[in-house]
Amino acid sequence: MPERNIEFGKYGARGIKGHEAVARQLDALAGYIATPVTARRGLLARLHYLTRTDHAQQRAREAGLAVTDRTLKAWLDGKRSPSKANLERIEQAYRTVRRENVARYLLARLNREGRGTRVEIHPLNQSQVDRPRQRVVEFRTLNVRRWDQIVQAWSTGDDQGLDDAWVDQIIDLGSQWGQYEYVTTVGFAA
Repeated sequence: MPERNIEFGKYGARGIKGHEAVARQLDALAGYIATPVTARRGLLARLHYLTRTDHAQQRAREAGLAVTDRTLKAWLDGKRSPSKANLERIEQAYRTVRRENVARYLLARLNREGRGTRVEIHPLNQSQVDRPRQRVVEFRTLNVRRWDQIVQAWSTGDDQGLDDAWVDQIIDLGSQWGQYEYVTTVGFAA
């Protein structure tokens, strides 16, 4: 694909891939539990979220939380504490289930019945790049009308699919879209 950066950061530029910035923003919009899983309150909040219905429990098991009902009950009652590995599994299962639950809502909010959502793209940081090698890259805005592929890839954790979906959208910036493959941040609201 043309315009892809092969040696990003070779001369000191800093930034992250655009699709990673989009994933961060979608994660922020998903509204995860703020208390860490290592705190009792955060652990209980995640366990209640994952066990409140049979459907939620099934999705949690599919997402990697494979413990017995007896163990879950002991964790909820405070009789036992999960190991570090199980805390990571709980956090991962929680984030996976939460993404799946909010994906449909976010998709409707971002598409806005075909009107789309305005996205602000803040260019990469070139402060460490020597003057002769700096490119003229400026703040850009883009109205994204089709969020289906982006939200679908984000909700399933498909990093390559999210990258491809994001590149499909930034091509609308014109012939210099490759300058926005790496960015400082991407902002939008739902």
